[in-house]
Amino acid sequence: MRELPVFLLAFILALGARVHAEEKQWVTYEGKDGPGKGKHIVFLTGDEEYRSEEGLPQLAKILAVHHGFKCTVLFSIDPKTGEISPTTLNNEPGTAALDSADLLVILTRFRNWSDEQMKPVDDYLKSGKPVIGLRTATHAFNGLKGTYAVYNNGYHGEPNEWADGFGRLVLGEKWISHHGSHKNESTRGIFAPDAKGNPLLNGIKDGEIWGPTDVYGVRLPLPGAAKPLVLGQVTVRKGAMEKDDPFYGMRPTDDQPLAGPKNNPMMPVVWTKSYQLPGGKTGHSLCTTMGSSTDLTNEALRRLLVNAAYELTGLKVPEKANVDLVGDYKPIAFGFGGFKKGVKPADLEMK
Repeated sequence: MRELPVFLLAFILALGARVHAEEKQWVTYEGKDGPGKGKHIVFLTGDEEYRSEEGLPQLAKILAVHHGFKCTVLFSIDPKTGEISPTTLNNEPGTAALDSADLLVILTRFRNWSDEQMKPVDDYLKSGKPVIGLRTATHAFNGLKGTYAVYNNGYHGEPNEWADGFGRLVLGEKWISHHGSHKNESTRGIFAPDAKGNPLLNGIKDGEIWGPTDVYGVRLPLPGAAKPLVLGQVTVRKGAMEKDDPFYGMRPTDDQPLAGPKNNPMMPVVWTKSYQLPGGKTGHSLCTTMGSSTDLTNEALRRLLVNAAYELTGLKVPEKANVDLVGDYKPIAFGFGGFKKGVKPADLEMK
């Protein structure tokens, strides 16, 4: 077989790169009718373990179809293939969408985006606009250099307000630990003592929130005006671990509370907080250390996040929001290296 001339090979490669550059690198779900009409939510995905590239598009569809919000979902993109690649830590095209956003929802882990991609994030947060952080958003960034190094998980330096980075300053905590046993102990959400009656819990019963991911450790008390909303009861798997089970054998009705010090005191798994970047305006955030794609099969957790979208965008929280799943939703088990390969943002458009 004859080899292609060098100039022709270079032309083909350049053409392929141009095609990938012109492909849509994010997905937008235009809002249907609903109270959120006219509001824009931007979702930042990008983690190697908890399938944010699956879970956040589903949450975005729920908010767009049932509640009217325009939702734009961004992804970690492999620049060579144009495919969604959670292991690509340094590329999140489309962050300029934050310029028109009314709410930011983030589930990323140890990202180190370019200054160009970080600037819209920084501008958004300095404007004091609201944030919802899920699971590994407490350690959303790492390895950033220069201006945005202050966002790094565990940052130590000047100014002091940035101590421990984005997670601590904006959401209330950085990465600390697995408090529950990873892939062995699930999480049941118990209302914090003074949280009953909070509109963020509308339509949710105490103990109804559940997820197969374990409780994260946090430092108590949480900083500043952070207010716990839901506590994480560590629960023990009762059934056998089945092959290819995305829940690792854990079940919401079967798992029982773990006896001993892990549940005394229980760690907060959902809390609210005010934040202010140096030189910026005051804003509000909600953080949950739950939020894997498998956690989002839980109706009550989805309702909490939809309620938060209403509250943080200045809308009245419904008494019982519609959080029905949109389309086929069968998330893959959480864990490193298990994401579905070959998927492009265009593949996630609603039919």
